[in-house]
Amino acid sequence: MIKRFYVAISIACILTACSTTNPNDPYEPYNRAMFKINNKLDETILEPAARGYQKAVPKPVRTGVTNVFDNLRDVISLGSNILRLDIEKAATDVSRIGINTVWGLGGLLPVADLANMPNNKNTLGDTFASWGWKNSNYFIMPLSGPSTLRDSLGGAITTVYSPQSALISNNKVLYGISGLNVIDTRAKYLGLTDVVKDAAPDKYAYMRDFYMARRSSQTGGKYGENKDEDVNIDDLFEDDGDSSNTDKTPSEPNENSSSTPSSTNKE
Repeated sequence: MIKRFYVAISIACILTACSTTNPNDPYEPYNRAMFKINNKLDETILEPAARGYQKAVPKPVRTGVTNVFDNLRDVISLGSNILRLDIEKAATDVSRIGINTVWGLGGLLPVADLANMPNNKNTLGDTFASWGWKNSNYFIMPLSGPSTLRDSLGGAITTVYSPQSALISNNKVLYGISGLNVIDTRAKYLGLTDVVKDAAPDKYAYMRDFYMARRSSQTGGKYGENKDEDVNIDDLFEDDGDSSNTDKTPSEPNENSSSTPSSTNKE
């Protein structure tokens, strides 16, 4: 029931986003409204919880928690690389998962990183990009950070069908682990959001442009340029026109996504 509700909310948000004439942010009215809601929830609930977590929990423990969730992200990366038919990177993901799980005490210790193993951390959004959906409109989901239509769709799927849900059947434990992941991720970005809060006159535009430029460079897309000659699969949500994509292979993302104020570009 929860999974169906999450997927329904994701689809509803995507299909009901409003359009403007801004080619870089066609859903800006919706995005700004959702940004204000998310920002208010962050200021009143999530940020205080993250600061309390950072203050109360010793750094070595927080680092271990982060490492465990990074190890689970390698499982998502494995699935994404298999879908991309990238056997070499998929094999690397398998090695990382095995080494960190066995020798790293369930992922608490980043043994694979200490051994200088490649760290792919590909997402389902990266897989969609490798299939041709390189450019995607900026899009903010409820209770989430900067993203795109493409990455929001990928993130919704991997949230519903996460490695945690495959391993844990107790919903209370699963929700607790998911909450810890959210707080741990938010704590990692306290420094960045503090800088944006103090320095950016338009926090929404600053975070959008920073995220989209970074994500576009990772996926081989374009941001802030003329995209008229490129296929935009997001147009499928708006009209019936068809077009063909370029074959450029996206570069690899570095860490996180998901779910960061920071996730995931005309994604």
